[in-house]
Amino acid sequence: MAVRLLANEVSDLCIGKPAVRSLPLSTVAGDLAATLRRGPQAAAAACVAVTGPARAIVGRLGLADVLCFLCAAPGALAHPSAALSKPVSALLPKDGAGGEVRRVDPRASVLEALDAVLSGAQVLAVPLRYGGRRKQLGGGGAGGGDFCWLTQEDLVRYFLNSISLFSHVAARSVSSLGLVRADFLSVRPHEAAMSAVPLLRRAIATETAVAVVNDDGHLVGEISPALLAACDETAAAAIATLSVADLMAYIDYFGSPPEHTLRAIKTGLKSKGLDAMLELVENETVSSFSFSSSSDEDTGRAQLRRPSSGSYGRRSTEEPVVCSPASSLVAVMVQALAHRASYLWVLDEDDCRLAGIVTFVDVLRVFRDQLQ
Repeated sequence: MAVRLLANEVSDLCIGKPAVRSLPLSTVAGDLAATLRRGPQAAAAACVAVTGPARAIVGRLGLADVLCFLCAAPGALAHPSAALSKPVSALLPKDGAGGEVRRVDPRASVLEALDAVLSGAQVLAVPLRYGGRRKQLGGGGAGGGDFCWLTQEDLVRYFLNSISLFSHVAARSVSSLGLVRADFLSVRPHEAAMSAVPLLRRAIATETAVAVVNDDGHLVGEISPALLAACDETAAAAIATLSVADLMAYIDYFGSPPEHTLRAIKTGLKSKGLDAMLELVENETVSSFSFSSSSDEDTGRAQLRRPSSGSYGRRSTEEPVVCSPASSLVAVMVQALAHRASYLWVLDEDDCRLAGIVTFVDVLRVFRDQLQ
């Protein structure tokens, strides 16, 4: 059984996966955002591949990347239309600061894929092959050059399906296995949301999130790429003007935020002299209201539209997924997969303070050590 586990090919984990949507480097940021909003609500739909010459994969981008760019690029908030006209190459992480996308052969072993993730690859791009297991890969025929994502989640699910082979570690607690990391990303609720942007960039690269922790050390929420994927470009205005606590409320009610939150955003934009962003927000609010009013004439009640959910299937109203240091490895795997999350926050059993984070990468490292 263990021999079969190691003998499986990467393609065995990709059966039934759809081809990844891809955009060339010359695509502008605004078109990237529009493509993401039109996508289905599947797990990998909140990110698209960015390809260079000869369809070489140079990166992966989602709406969180667009928002970070609008908030961090010089002059982007003052001139959002000009910023959204920039090519997506401007959004890609520089100097290896972001998660790496690595192309792997479908005939590579699962062990090779595991080593690629543990050596720094955030996600693996696997060429799709058509016409049977042993046929040649790549170009030619329908779908030639198409590829799919192989994620950390896919590898964790693969090992969970064979967890009986690892019974000697499956029942051990995450703390005893050394999986609870104390170097998590965090902000305070009263801090300006803009202070979370550099941390959010790191969260994108590490497939995690930014914890929102109060002064007593308790977890009160999170800001994650998955939750921001449910928003649109105008969420940059909320990040630029609101506190972390108010931003969480804005994300929870995106599409129909409280009136006082909208007023705070508009007031903040005016005080900062961000008139172009203010106009963008007001135009989006009017068009959203008009669209949903015409759609809801039968009910006589107007509702602002709500975009599709983000990556990993996380709804914006979900609470952060948590466990305790005593949670077993297999329990953490099941819980994370059930919530489509690539990490779990760890709360201290005595006082429920945030003690750390368990990530899929660290979970996968346990299985790699067992396979040595």
